[in-house]
Amino acid sequence: MKQILSAMVILFGASLVRAEVKTRTIEYTYEGTKLVGFLAYDDAHKDKKPGVLVVHEWWGLNDYAKERAKALAKLGYVAFCPDMYGEGATTEHPEDAGKMSTLVRNNVKIWQGRANAGLKILASQPEVDSSKLAAIGYCFGGSTALELAYSGANLKAVCTFHAGLPTPSETDAKAIKAKVLVCNGADDTFVSAASIKNFKAALTQAGVDLQFENYPGAVHSFTVAEADKRKLPGMAYNKAADEKSWQQMQDLFHKVFAK
Repeated sequence: MKQILSAMVILFGASLVRAEVKTRTIEYTYEGTKLVGFLAYDDAHKDKKPGVLVVHEWWGLNDYAKERAKALAKLGYVAFCPDMYGEGATTEHPEDAGKMSTLVRNNVKIWQGRANAGLKILASQPEVDSSKLAAIGYCFGGSTALELAYSGANLKAVCTFHAGLPTPSETDAKAIKAKVLVCNGADDTFVSAASIKNFKAALTQAGVDLQFENYPGAVHSFTVAEADKRKLPGMAYNKAADEKSWQQMQDLFHKVFAK
């Protein structure tokens, strides 16, 4: 009986110290531009964990990206949201979001450079196993995760959600080291059939391990529960696609990070 009680006390005590997500803001720079990122991790275990870069939508590093980072932390990963715009800039206006994202996309050196700077910050954290890194992103952030892979970054996996699909050059496609999962809304009018065809062809030609998922009835921003409130044409939340894509991401991570 004493042994049973002791075991119960140990289990109860373990439950009290289980999984507390810690967060902190990290300031860093890329070519003179101040960037303000967001880190989330679970301090319940002191062993090093895989790191996941979580790249924000075209709205900037807002609460949505941070909540996704915290959700990953609860799953046992260390998640870092890089700041792709500088000074932690965010907006609620689609015209401003378009301008900010376009400024970055139009300069691939800055685009890939800021993404790599964020990955470097993630890899340098004491909680992170720098040999186990992945990148995910939403909308503009998904395109950014792909550009990071095109730069030859040392990633085990890349997962995009309702992202634009920049077609890589032959050299860029061959530089991809990661397994790639694309989570796409089958009815997303923001992502053209031509861009999908060209993207698939480039990665297939380069021998990249690509999983492309089309979710029936899903449009742009299908993972964003607040999307409907914005009342923007072509953007809407889809619970089934959100949950399935999140699970498929986890399945990919389990595969690439398995010991």
